[in-house]
Amino acid sequence: MIKSLTIGDLKAKYPLIQGGMGVGISLHNLAGAVAKAGGIGIISTAQIGFQDPDFLKDPIEANMRAIRSEFEKARAIAPDGILGFNIMVATRDYARYVKEAVKAGADIIISGAGLPIDLPKFVEGAKTKIAPIVSTAKSAMVICKMWDRKYKRIPDLLVIEGPLAGGHLGFSNSDLTRYGVDTPDVSKTYQKEEYDREIRSIMDVVRQFEAKYSRHIPVAIAGGIYDHDDVVHAIDELGADAVQVATRFVTTEECDAPLSYKEAYINAKEEDIVIVQSPVGMPGRAIRNPFLKQVEERKARGEHANISHCYRCLQHCDPLKVPYCITKALTNAAEGALEQSLLFCGSNAWKATKIETVVDVIRDLFGVRDCERQA
Repeated sequence: MIKSLTIGDLKAKYPLIQGGMGVGISLHNLAGAVAKAGGIGIISTAQIGFQDPDFLKDPIEANMRAIRSEFEKARAIAPDGILGFNIMVATRDYARYVKEAVKAGADIIISGAGLPIDLPKFVEGAKTKIAPIVSTAKSAMVICKMWDRKYKRIPDLLVIEGPLAGGHLGFSNSDLTRYGVDTPDVSKTYQKEEYDREIRSIMDVVRQFEAKYSRHIPVAIAGGIYDHDDVVHAIDELGADAVQVATRFVTTEECDAPLSYKEAYINAKEEDIVIVQSPVGMPGRAIRNPFLKQVEERKARGEHANISHCYRCLQHCDPLKVPYCITKALTNAAEGALEQSLLFCGSNAWKATKIETVVDVIRDLFGVRDCERQA
């Protein structure tokens, strides 16, 4: 029996959150399709306005317009579905992005790539639910304590993102080594039981604040959730309320990524998936391609990237020192220029063998025959 996911007054038929993927990978098509099928659809705000004619001239204003337009288009696909945004804390003008998402009508905002300490302040008075992403019990305690002390509230949802996730990771390089996920052989070296212990420690933190506020905080587990067995482990064995899934949705017909991006996942081998250092200041996971090889060669020569245009995307980014411009690398990927792009992915991207539909993925994740009828 599949339990629905309740977050305050929101109720999703499936305990499923589609992870936010930027630049341009989870926009209105994917988020709308997931929400329509009974999950929670998430749009990434990371340089969301990259297709706007004025993006080069004024990227922030282009992004503000795109937040509204992408949400409206997703809502047209799923009039009664649950839709929200993923907004990175590392984003320059973070508060403005959050406020714009609230104005657009977001049901929920999920926020990571840093600790969203002041997120409650930016949604004050709105019905929008807020969910921090954490990877350790320490970060969960910091967030919950700070929100409790400063804002007299707790998260509406907590997302636990483990070391098998794609894109930016909330771990140090030494943590990744400890969990055995910094090698190209992750399926054999991952210390699953050790990170399961961390998840249980995070759950203990959650219970402390549930008891104080006499209210349940639903928890979603993310990172490496690819098939039904992963869902069973997260929900039935670890006690999570839901799962957050990103990589599996890339190779769907509805995903906003170009076909060449999806085919890169299908063609990838396990050894092609590597840990990279992002200009955000965090490790990340991506497919090793000619672009990453060029970055490695420049690093070996002690050279920095020759960046001719700054998109002002990150709070702490010096164009003279970073190994590459992350906006350019990710927009290249979203536009299909794979030879010059950063291809973020989860550790299980190599398992993709075909293009599916969102409904196909949900059926497989939850072991149901017809998610459209049940949703």
